[in-house]
Amino acid sequence: MDSNSSSRSFILMGISDHPRLEMVFFVVILFSYLLTLVGNSTIILLSRLDARLHTPMYFFLSNLSSLDLAFTTSSVPQMLKNLWGPDKTISYGGCVTQLYVFLWLGATECILLVVMAFDRYVAVCRPLHYMTVMNPRLCWVLAAISWLGGLGNSLIQSTFTLQLPFCGHRTVDNFLCEVPAMIKLACGDTSLNEAVLNGVCTFFTVVPLSTILISYCFIAQAVMKIRSVEGRRKAFNTCLSHLVVVFLFYGSAIYGYLLPAKSSNQDQGKFISLFYSVVTPMVNPLIYTLRNKEVKGALGRLLGKGREAR
Repeated sequence: MDSNSSSRSFILMGISDHPRLEMVFFVVILFSYLLTLVGNSTIILLSRLDARLHTPMYFFLSNLSSLDLAFTTSSVPQMLKNLWGPDKTISYGGCVTQLYVFLWLGATECILLVVMAFDRYVAVCRPLHYMTVMNPRLCWVLAAISWLGGLGNSLIQSTFTLQLPFCGHRTVDNFLCEVPAMIKLACGDTSLNEAVLNGVCTFFTVVPLSTILISYCFIAQAVMKIRSVEGRRKAFNTCLSHLVVVFLFYGSAIYGYLLPAKSSNQDQGKFISLFYSVVTPMVNPLIYTLRNKEVKGALGRLLGKGREAR
């Protein structure tokens, strides 16, 4: 991008063509963001403070919660600012930062969900070797691969996108700065960018999702062999929670990123962006806690200690 355009801010349109809806969206997004902060912070806190949750599953779950906190915080405060008043601008530096961070954390979640599926596979299909296989060193290595792999994706895609000629165009028809919306903003040939976007997104969505589904075929076979009804129910509950999160995240990401960047319906695209940046991080803690007796028990013990201290 030339120095002229780099010194200017961008305009995030959001739903400015429906001004009466802006305050409704502001309230809903603010409420969702507060729930996201409380829910994910609670999971991180419980995973650290309760010794019974010092297991690989909750280690990865606290990584997912940390990621969701950062994911929403990279975009929601700017959304709220733009919805609150007539000023829809975001600085060039803010837009670039949002682009890099959003892609980094989104790709990290793609990899982390595969890691969590592997953890469930070992727990259900190799229960006697679970603690040996999923040792602390391997858990840290897998978490590092997730975060660094996501960072690599962000550096490639964001840098490539920012090389596009925007020719003074500054109006981004979205709630945030992300690749498909930035490609639409370009005034030159974007076919190579669209090809790179489709290739990278296929690698980070379709391939991981296929791997997860294959692993769950093996998990389902192993669950059916468990003789205890209680054991089957526990395995089913933890795996179902993970699968719901997988389908919510990958479904919206595939719809938002793998549709042709120039031809997809922009209104649909911006609301899909809203879904995986606001809704998914909010519901993840609910999905993992509502059906999880261990988390409920840990929360009860923590609240009990708080009452005793008073």
